[in-house]
Amino acid sequence: MSVTAAFIGLGIMGYPMAGHLATAGIDTRVWNRSAEKSASWAGKYPGKACDSIASTVMEADFVFTCVGADRDLAEVYEGPDGIIANAKPGAVLVDHTTASAGIAEQLAQLARARNLGFLDAPVSGGQQGAENGQLTIMCGGEDEPFSQAKPLMEHYAKALNLMGPVGSGQRTKMVNQIAIAGLVQGLSEALHFAEQADLDVRKVVDVISKGAAQSWQMENRSGTMIDGEFEHGFAVDWMRKDLAICLEEARKNGSKIPVAALVDQFYGDVQDMGGRRWDTSSLIQRLRKK
Repeated sequence: MSVTAAFIGLGIMGYPMAGHLATAGIDTRVWNRSAEKSASWAGKYPGKACDSIASTVMEADFVFTCVGADRDLAEVYEGPDGIIANAKPGAVLVDHTTASAGIAEQLAQLARARNLGFLDAPVSGGQQGAENGQLTIMCGGEDEPFSQAKPLMEHYAKALNLMGPVGSGQRTKMVNQIAIAGLVQGLSEALHFAEQADLDVRKVVDVISKGAAQSWQMENRSGTMIDGEFEHGFAVDWMRKDLAICLEEARKNGSKIPVAALVDQFYGDVQDMGGRRWDTSSLIQRLRKK
């Protein structure tokens, strides 16, 4: 049986994710706020660019979204021209945006009223992971829509798990971002200390990466951090957006995340240095600043 997929949002993540669906032989229709981006995608992949959300989703069995934040989700999902009003009954809606758990729960409730499945399914792995089909996806929702959507998501995922009810995917992504914030700050301080101590920093990394200090950040970002190169996808502006979501959720559930709160302020310093589009490993530049 043939399957039709719609993909709304063709940013640095959505563009290649939708491409993986199309190259896997799935009938894929796309829509983006800028028609030029949709046309570019359709010129590269075997799919169709549509001129409205309604025309993109009305025949789709699965609707995937990857946009900016809560307000963008409300814009594309709600209202007479949005996804929920125009998706066909029985379709499964999968949102890959990193957003609040509250908006996920709100959209799921609206979807259920129209006999639509809904999953909040934020991703981790950055632009490189999206392009290589190696994303980690944390899903919230019910078993049936997850089982239906899983084979499609596997075209761009290396790890894919149902974490619990709607909202659980977003809350798991918050855990991910809290962990990253602390790790990147710790690595930044370690490398900066090594530089100030006149050590051969690459030799230091080589030896400590074989022990308990090893991390993905060390393996994949220490070299570019040493070189002062910060063009690796996930921007400081986006990290601050994510940490704001984490901090708000922490206020709601009573958790204490002082390191994440402090690192969020440090990222504010990086923004003030002109690093809004630098990647998250740019925290080290704040320490190097005279």
